[in-house]
Amino acid sequence: MNEATMEMTTTAVEIPANIEAQKLARKKAEKIALENNKLHKRLCRLVGQAIGDFNMIEEGDKVMVCLSGGKDSYALLDILMTLRERAPIHFDIVVVNLDQKQPNFPPEILPAYLTELGVAFHIENQDTYSIVKRLIPEGKTTCSLCSRLRRGILYRVADELGATKIALGHHRDDILETFFLNMFFGGKLKGMPAKLVSDDGKHMVIRPMAYVKEEDTERYAEVKGFPIIPCDLCGSQENLQRKQIKAMMRDWDKKFPGRVESIFSAMSNVAPSHLMDGKLFGFGDLKADGLANPMGDIAFDEEPCSTPTTFGATIPLQSV
Repeated sequence: MNEATMEMTTTAVEIPANIEAQKLARKKAEKIALENNKLHKRLCRLVGQAIGDFNMIEEGDKVMVCLSGGKDSYALLDILMTLRERAPIHFDIVVVNLDQKQPNFPPEILPAYLTELGVAFHIENQDTYSIVKRLIPEGKTTCSLCSRLRRGILYRVADELGATKIALGHHRDDILETFFLNMFFGGKLKGMPAKLVSDDGKHMVIRPMAYVKEEDTERYAEVKGFPIIPCDLCGSQENLQRKQIKAMMRDWDKKFPGRVESIFSAMSNVAPSHLMDGKLFGFGDLKADGLANPMGDIAFDEEPCSTPTTFGATIPLQSV
């Protein structure tokens, strides 16, 4: 076989192979684009649902979106801007970032990003880092004090900007983690509400991403290429107990699919009469009045969820 014949044969083999590779690459790109679009739609649907369920945003509101530079607050801003264009009501958005003068914080990233985005924003410069370092012993977690200082500053800024709602980027997993932290370590059935009035009674705080999973915000941040700013610039360690709760929930997701979703659903399906808090239900005044109550006691009924055995067959009862 001469060189010309070999070259023709090689070319004939390479061309179909290259075409096939291009087809596969195109199909892969189309699949990724489809999944990304589904993710965006899901986030818009869940955020819109939470806003509707809790009446978070109303006609004429000025929503102050607190942007830290983390994945969750970026996702919140992005989705709220999308929903604002589609909403049947008018509301304004102003973005606020608190520069706490932490070491190595890149002050140019957020202004550049927000300017390109074309959204109104305000950068508040307050050196809370020095205050925290002065008051908290070395090696101790600074997050609690830092959070209180940040909250007070943001409330003041909301007043100055005329904001009627303060939007935070907490998601479903944050809410569940707080619920378990309070139950395991605080002895309380208390979570992180989707909507609340501030301690001073002057501000309405909303969490539009209350129904959104953290894994979705993680992937959305990758898709959108948000310029993420690390949250550990201050050197403080993340709350160890919260890390344990997060690991527990992720382990449940792998081993027991649906368990986390069921617990989250339970938070909005509460029966105070079947708990033990006398402040929520008047046990002391409870009387048998002879009237049927569909939500009454089921103490003698079978358990609503039986625990399956590992044997796949019923265990015979012993005769007495």
